Amino acid sequence: MSSETLGYEAARDELVEVVRKLEAGGLSLEDSLALWERGEALAKTCEQHLAGARERIDAALAVVEEDVSQA
Repeated sequence: MSSETLGYEAARDELVEVVRKLEAGGLSLEDSLALWERGEALAKTCEQHLAGARERIDAALAVVEEDVSQA
């Protein structure tokens, strides 16, 4: 599954598994590089989800502040 189609929790959980495998060692260089690349893609997906959540929170807070200032 493409990392872009994963939700935050699924991407985070897979990233944790990738890190666990890399830390355990015993992989070939090629397998390690493939896992590293997958981990980078998953981390980017997580960052994008978090950035989107921050934008939604900022927008919601702006509406609340606007409503308070108009009251």
